[in-house]
Amino acid sequence: MPQPSLPVFLRTALAALAFVSSAGPAPANDAGPVINQIRAQGRIVIAHRESSVPFSYLGPDKRPIGYAVDLCRRLAAAVQARLGLPGLQIDFLQVTPANRIDAIETGKAHLECGSTTNNAARREKVAFTIPHFITGARMLVKAGSGIERIDQPEIKRVAVTRNTTPLGAVRRIKAERGLRMDIVESEDHEKGVQMVERGEADAFVMDDVLLYGLASTRPDPAALKVVGRFMTTEPLAIMLPKGDAGFKKIVDDEMRRLIFSREIHGIYQQWFEQAIPPNNVPLNLPISYLLRDFWKFPTDQVP
Repeated sequence: MPQPSLPVFLRTALAALAFVSSAGPAPANDAGPVINQIRAQGRIVIAHRESSVPFSYLGPDKRPIGYAVDLCRRLAAAVQARLGLPGLQIDFLQVTPANRIDAIETGKAHLECGSTTNNAARREKVAFTIPHFITGARMLVKAGSGIERIDQPEIKRVAVTRNTTPLGAVRRIKAERGLRMDIVESEDHEKGVQMVERGEADAFVMDDVLLYGLASTRPDPAALKVVGRFMTTEPLAIMLPKGDAGFKKIVDDEMRRLIFSREIHGIYQQWFEQAIPPNNVPLNLPISYLLRDFWKFPTDQVP
């Protein structure tokens, strides 16, 4: 699918992210609570999603796969090497938009590898590493609906996944523009798509890259269409616990290595430019100019 152009305000905001200082965390003793737990248990737990295509979802064999999952496997290998734990076990924990932050905050998982936006509200509870994708929220509609804008009168019901940043954006837009539409919270992304397919919602609002990925998994991908202007700015990043500078430094250092070595480019191409499960359909989404620019000065410091 062709990559949509971003509006000027979004290009400006995202380009500015690339020029924030890329200095890593100060050197720290590696005996923080997260590292102590990993050493004591002999395992690292990766939280994943069920249907965040192509970032983190269940493959045909019901095992977690995706762009973010592959990145987290590299991060886990870096933790293993840095801590000298050759027998470190990798366990997976499936999470939802509703419980993903709690899973990290309470120590049930050490890395959350999904499609989570790094924003100020979430940084009050958890930490993030360097973004691996930059996107924005748009709409998924039926191809023949004629819908192109969220303020069209044809839109009576809009589905948005619960506990996501696009939900807040849709609520704000509805209030600011006085739109007469109902907002329906879906339990997860898959159910949001199903609501559009069944006619229970006129549009499903979510990060556009997720909408492209979800559409590619349907029996008839051409029956759905991604439309509309960007409503949000979403720097997606891997989430990790706060309070362990040593663990965060390992994760940040490995993300920088993946970026500067361009290894991340190959991982990206596998999931966004080549055929992916379950339908073996490519998304045809090359790395955006904004993400390329951001990776020139990789940092976890975002608005």
